Amino acid sequence: MSGTRRKALGQHFLKSQKVLNKIIEAIEPRADETVLEIGAGKGALTFPLAERVGRLICVEKDPGLWPYLENAGSSNITLVKGDILELDFIRFLPEQPVKVVGNLPYSISTPLLFKIYACREQFTRGVFMLQKEVADRVCASVGTKKLAPLSLLFQNRFETRLHCNVPPGSFSPPPKVDSAVISLTKRDTPLVDIRDDDKFSAFLHRCFQQRRKKLSNNLKAAGFSLELIQKILSDCAIPQNARPEQVGLKSFACLYHAFLK
Repeated sequence: MSGTRRKALGQHFLKSQKVLNKIIEAIEPRADETVLEIGAGKGALTFPLAERVGRLICVEKDPGLWPYLENAGSSNITLVKGDILELDFIRFLPEQPVKVVGNLPYSISTPLLFKIYACREQFTRGVFMLQKEVADRVCASVGTKKLAPLSLLFQNRFETRLHCNVPPGSFSPPPKVDSAVISLTKRDTPLVDIRDDDKFSAFLHRCFQQRRKKLSNNLKAAGFSLELIQKILSDCAIPQNARPEQVGLKSFACLYHAFLK
């Protein structure tokens, strides 16, 4: 496959051994487990990881890279050829939950994260290389400008951690943005009980519709009366002038349940 085509796929091959070691350390590999690798590329992470796990399932879309993985000579590597966004995890993953790791193409990182989120029962832990902007949003704290619906949804179901920042020079070719390695470890129970994640996600996006406006203004734009908004904000102990990024997960859950009664 041509370099132009690989650029279109958003492929930037990690060449820093130091960062590769950090990713392997973060995934905490064990000889008795299965790991799913997304975007195996030329195998820079694949081969050292295969030496540390029982089975490694690699998904790679680029036909030009398949020979690198097919000729590896490792009996515990299974290559799945295709687009990870179009593949059904159930088709090739074992019944028991697995770990997932990947240097995610930046053009599909957010939809891919949400696909993993939707299929979270199939995973115990994930370690991902992401565009730093996305990584910061996933791990954002309350009160920071990075806080977003993505932050709240993932932090409810996963323990999130930013392991390291990665400069463009760690890749070939170098991307135009900084990157970061994060881990997601699935919680035994969510921080708040949300029975319908899709509805909660839609509610959060309404709350963050215009970040510079007060939360009450966004709720009013969503169709709720000002009188009801003021009452529920008070009931949930949220200041009337609070902005979305100043409100924590438990408070958003309180709002969600109150408005959808």
